[in-house]
Amino acid sequence: MEASSKSYVKPTTVFLTEEFNETDMRLHWNKYAERLGQKGLKIMESILLISDPVLNGTTITYELPNEGSKLDFENQMNGLLGYLKGHLHNHDITIEIIVNEEIQTIRAFNDQDRYNRFLEINPNIELLRSTFGLDFT
Repeated sequence: MEASSKSYVKPTTVFLTEEFNETDMRLHWNKYAERLGQKGLKIMESILLISDPVLNGTTITYELPNEGSKLDFENQMNGLLGYLKGHLHNHDITIEIIVNEEIQTIRAFNDQDRYNRFLEINPNIELLRSTFGLDFT
């Protein structure tokens, strides 16, 4: 009778909440994207690399260019969250998705486009081209 009167105490699970910084978060974010690419999930890899995630406390804010990429991201978000929570040792991490249709991804399609893009980034490319007589066009 005495054994049945004792109440059962459910063991409590303590989740890790170690602090981490934005650099560590981005490192693991990129590693996860690379892993997806190696598994053949190139679309999801490119969605993860569209922009840089921003950390605010334990909330990661991520901007996407359209609703379609948001839906694709949400389908794979649990895997990413699990990976980040495990590798950053913090189970309070959440991801907030913002759709910003103003984001422009600049892609270089041919040699002239690539050269113009590099010229925007570093105008000294023109000096390099003229000094060595290179033809990028």
